Amino acid sequence: MDLRKIKTLIELLEASDLSEIEINEGEDSIRLSRVSAVAASAAVAPAQYAAPALPAAAPSVPAAASTPAIIGHAVESPTVGTFYARPSPDADAFVNVGDTVSKGATLCVVEAMKTFNEIQADQAGIVVEVLKTDGDPVEFGEALFIIN
Repeated sequence: MDLRKIKTLIELLEASDLSEIEINEGEDSIRLSRVSAVAASAAVAPAQYAAPALPAAAPSVPAAASTPAIIGHAVESPTVGTFYARPSPDADAFVNVGDTVSKGATLCVVEAMKTFNEIQADQAGIVVEVLKTDGDPVEFGEALFIIN
């Protein structure tokens, strides 16, 4: 598939109110998706992998009371994948609770489709909490670290 066709598909997706386009031409295949951060967090998993529905909270109970408040800045995963706190199985973790990090410091890697994406601190501070362990699956926008 040539670049002009891909650009045309992108323009078609932007001009319409479609959220996704998938085209197959022989052995070539391309899927374009327009998913914002809000839509990605509200996306529903396929039926065979859907988690059981949770009961809705009673109107008299505020949502903040049921979930603990995060004190500090949450560093979120920019992609779906597998969390790794260390560069290799026998190496030390990139960061530990209590470590001071500068903006741009590598906190972990998230592996997606055999590509290891370094997740960097988007602000300086002290690592207050590491929310994942090696091998944990992570979702787009899911908090990985809390930095104060």
